[in-house]
Amino acid sequence: MAASDDLFGAAGLEQGAPRPLADRLRPATVGEVVGQDHLLAEGAPLSRMLAKRRLSSIIFWGPPGVGKTTLARLLADEVDLDFVQISAIFTGVADLRKVFAQAEGNRAAGRGTLLFVDEIHRFNRAQQDSFLPVMESGVITLVGATTENPSFALNAALLSRAQVLTLNRLDADSLGQLVGRAETYLDRPLPLTPTARTALLELADGDGRFLLGLAEELAALPEDTAPLDEAALANVVQRRVPVYDANQDGHYNLISALHKAVRGSDTDAALYWFARMLEAGEDPRFLARRIIRMASEDIGLAAPDALAMTIAARDAYEQLGSPEGELALAQAVVYLASAPKSNGVYTAYKAARRAAKETGSLMPPRHAMNAPTKLMKAEGYSDGYVYDHDTPDGYAGLDYFPPGMERQNFYAPPARGAEKTIRDRLAWFAARRKPPGDRT
Repeated sequence: MAASDDLFGAAGLEQGAPRPLADRLRPATVGEVVGQDHLLAEGAPLSRMLAKRRLSSIIFWGPPGVGKTTLARLLADEVDLDFVQISAIFTGVADLRKVFAQAEGNRAAGRGTLLFVDEIHRFNRAQQDSFLPVMESGVITLVGATTENPSFALNAALLSRAQVLTLNRLDADSLGQLVGRAETYLDRPLPLTPTARTALLELADGDGRFLLGLAEELAALPEDTAPLDEAALANVVQRRVPVYDANQDGHYNLISALHKAVRGSDTDAALYWFARMLEAGEDPRFLARRIIRMASEDIGLAAPDALAMTIAARDAYEQLGSPEGELALAQAVVYLASAPKSNGVYTAYKAARRAAKETGSLMPPRHAMNAPTKLMKAEGYSDGYVYDHDTPDGYAGLDYFPPGMERQNFYAPPARGAEKTIRDRLAWFAARRKPPGDRT
């Protein structure tokens, strides 16, 4: 039993205490869990473990309200393990020692312990490391729950001892099942029109616990309430705040989707992800910076005005603020997504940086260096230099790579957009460039 359960029980608050509908409708068996068939269907990972009646340590990774806590409790019941629940938010190392000691006592009495750790990503490295010996010795079977990417939030040592299982956000069918169970339990249908019922599922945004909270609000309306349409529903209940943390996974997932949609010329999807981030409270200035980066990285010289447009959009936002200035950023997103694409400059720049690191401190060719003093002239500085503007074509054809360094071809523009012309011009230059050392 979790420490929190003991406290409430000791206070006499457990019996007859009010419980949210979501808690009253928790599944009593694994078969009642909805939306996680990829884990529970025949042949799926948890189904195989249960068939063998042997659990390995697990990290449940998924959004809020999809059943992580409930599933951990049901797994303990299925394989007859004592269920102990703690939260990383309220638990320190001293508390962990007590839990481990309790688990040691269980094992001495012939009982196993499933330790469920909610918000396990909130434990620091030392706290996470404290699980390792009791996991290895079998004192506990750890089931951790996290909304954050375990690859970044958890230690490699902990991950190597546990299987990461992803729980999906609940789809419309799964949410519909939950509403049906709520209506059966309440012994009355929710006062909703068919379109409002669909809107209710959308308001939940994949969160079953939040959905049941909405259902409980609706069930509290007078029994003679006429069915609510979508507008009336919006007045009665609140929309779920999107799952988003500007410093965590949601932030990086959405900006990645926006960037890739722009790169993939999916204009509508790019606008959607841009709007999603704004709706979630993202700083438009962050989006402006990333949009400028996209202009250089993915459009480049295929549409040379892209960079200027994105900088202008940022400046417009700075002048107008929100919400008016956000339209300028949206305009830039549409332009970038619909523009011809090229990463020619981006890849050329990276190749040039690699070459610069590898070639150390090679000197420029003599003709590329100025000779402001007599000594430098005597050393041959500027010898052979031809002022390009003095030539008929405005091009002297000299080679400017360091002596002894093989000539490199960093920039290879594709034949798209404005780079078609650049490509032809570079070919013209290359055909007329003199070999290294030839300054005639």
